[in-house]
Amino acid sequence: MPVRLLVTADLHFNHARSRPVAEELIRDMNRAGGDAVLVVGDTGISEGTSIEECLSQFNGFESRYFVAGNHELWTKQGDGRRDAVQLLEEDLPTRVREAGWQWLEGNPVDLGGVSLVGSVGWYDYSFAEPSLGVPRRFYERKVSPGAAARFSEFADLFETFTPDDLERTGSPDVPRHAMEIVARWNDGRHVLMPQEFTDKTLLDKVLRRLESDLRSVPEGQRIVVGVHHVPFRELLPPSHGFQWDFARAYLGSERIGALLGQFLQISHVFCGHSHFPAQAQVGGINARNLGSGYRLKTFASIDV
Repeated sequence: MPVRLLVTADLHFNHARSRPVAEELIRDMNRAGGDAVLVVGDTGISEGTSIEECLSQFNGFESRYFVAGNHELWTKQGDGRRDAVQLLEEDLPTRVREAGWQWLEGNPVDLGGVSLVGSVGWYDYSFAEPSLGVPRRFYERKVSPGAAARFSEFADLFETFTPDDLERTGSPDVPRHAMEIVARWNDGRHVLMPQEFTDKTLLDKVLRRLESDLRSVPEGQRIVVGVHHVPFRELLPPSHGFQWDFARAYLGSERIGALLGQFLQISHVFCGHSHFPAQAQVGGINARNLGSGYRLKTFASIDV
């Protein structure tokens, strides 16, 4: 007998503008009903009680599964901050289980003959827009050239750092139009990486766990995957201009999609993070970006 699975993402329950819309969506999902529900990240930041408050709103589902997003890895500045790996492997799984949900990453489940697998994913700038001409070192620091020029803490990103140079070109390898991009990716301020970790290191670690989870599925059994970050270029938002396109570097990674493409058992992949809805058939995979944003929330329903 098929199991009805409802999937959503990016509820941002700790955001004042987003919370009423999230509450309405959850009521819609409760009314729609189903056997299982999967939340694919960005329910709320790791501190405070927004995660528990959000998850407590769901009712009527026999099974409830959770995958973290980047916002669950945010912590406040100061002593005693927990790093991203500690949050993913210790704090968040404990909190989610105490809330009565199942932590999916590292714990694939069998839904009546179909396996459900989850991962936070991450990014490595492989989706960065080349036409912007932004050198990789700016992406690594999660700040655009135009924004970096405004803060002395980023002075080292420029090979020449005088007011005249910055106003004119910024640096020999920074195009003039790149200086017009004024943006920061807030993971740089709120996600604490373990010592010696980079975004690539974290993605490597996450992908090793995801591959292990996928390989643990019995041969021939169909797989449904929920991954917070975007795994396929086909699910990215269209170009929005310099400011928005800078953020594409942080939306996901081609490596996630390349890994998923190795497993012919995968029938469906759901992601979020970009706040832009998209659907695509990628090989044999029915891929969908749920596209929930701050003003509009969505969910999907499939029988597995």
